[in-house]
Amino acid sequence: MKIAGIDEAGRGPVIGPMVIAAVVVDENSLPKLEELKVRDSKKLTPKRREKLFNEILGVLDDYVILELPPDVIGSREGTLNEFEVENFAKALNSLKVKPDVIYADAADVDEERFARELGERLNFEAEVVAKHKADDIFPVVSAASILAKVTRDRAVEKLKEEYGEIGSGYPSDPRTRAFLENYYREHGEFPPIVRKGWKTLKKIAEKVESEKTQDMINKST
Repeated sequence: MKIAGIDEAGRGPVIGPMVIAAVVVDENSLPKLEELKVRDSKKLTPKRREKLFNEILGVLDDYVILELPPDVIGSREGTLNEFEVENFAKALNSLKVKPDVIYADAADVDEERFARELGERLNFEAEVVAKHKADDIFPVVSAASILAKVTRDRAVEKLKEEYGEIGSGYPSDPRTRAFLENYYREHGEFPPIVRKGWKTLKKIAEKVESEKTQDMINKST
């Protein structure tokens, strides 16, 4: 029996891509994943994730990594949950080796609804099990989590080569906010690497424009 795991990295950032990874492994090879001590990618160091990346590939029967750029995310129709379901299905449908069972990290508060909606979009028959924190429960989802996270981290590093220090890309990161504020001050707009429509951008733009207005008032008095 073939087992699949699917997860994403970079759902919440304001900068950079969201990455979805789907992996397939024969059930007889599951112990090999467990031996690698795969776990939720967020609980591993970047160095450990990088090391595991190639080791995981050596165990898999098949895998697909889908990188969704900021403009695609920003111009989506529907909610982020709907976008994620659609692209989870797209990744799974792209697999050459079709799994019998799929374990997915549920983005929806309703796990069963997420599993049902994902299953309806598949072009093959498979049992779908969706759970919150699946990357901490099922090694096959942990493996997908690691592939997705490493791919996103590599993409962010490439952006840093072009734009300098952008931080992690998450709105809560002071380095990311500082980069966005400085860029907007200098250019009057945000760089093409951001996800348009994010509230963070609106707040930063309002802050910078307010400061500019205040400066003009101060200069005229």
